[in-house]
Amino acid sequence: MALSPKYITFDCYGTLIYFEMAPAARRIYADRVPDTAAMDAFVRDFSAYRLDEVLGPWKPYHDVVENALRRTCRNQGVEYRDSDVEQVYADIPNWGPHPDVVEPLKRVAAEFPLVILSNSMVDLIPHAVKALEAPFHAVYTAEAAQAYKPRMQAFEFMFDSLNCNPEDVLHCSSSFRYDLMTAYDMGVTMKAFVNRGHEPLNSYYEVNEIPDISGLPGLLGL
Repeated sequence: MALSPKYITFDCYGTLIYFEMAPAARRIYADRVPDTAAMDAFVRDFSAYRLDEVLGPWKPYHDVVENALRRTCRNQGVEYRDSDVEQVYADIPNWGPHPDVVEPLKRVAAEFPLVILSNSMVDLIPHAVKALEAPFHAVYTAEAAQAYKPRMQAFEFMFDSLNCNPEDVLHCSSSFRYDLMTAYDMGVTMKAFVNRGHEPLNSYYEVNEIPDISGLPGLLGL
């Protein structure tokens, strides 16, 4: 049976936009991290610390990245330089969509209002939205919500802004930890796990699994 939400809501970076923070870290720290195994450990730590940094009170995303890099370098015994965070953060506006995104998104946008809920900043998100090419009904950021996903406050801000209930949306994300676990806890009954290999499928959270955005029209009977 096809899903019929009032809104289709999306995580942006990682799900729609190719998330290039790990490649940036690999490039910047190539002269300080000795081998592949050490670099893989460095990138895993960087990812874990970024998640930890967004679980508390809101702060600018630049601070999230900086704190995560400092903690990663300390844990891995790698020299941290002030220029590191500037190089990583400066890359963000240049990230583009996954190759499977633009055309299916346009197709779905012709039938359903699309919404972004992103752990981004007000000044960063327009670059991503423009690259996606499809029309969006609304775009919400962690900065506007004053909370990052996976905190419920971010989702509450979106629901309040849309004047809708959790069961009214189909929420799409490539991450259980940032999006789909919280969506489940909040009563979002329609969820799409875009399996980009970031995290394994967890059927407990009652998601519809699709390999990429090309699978989204099929969930909606389009």
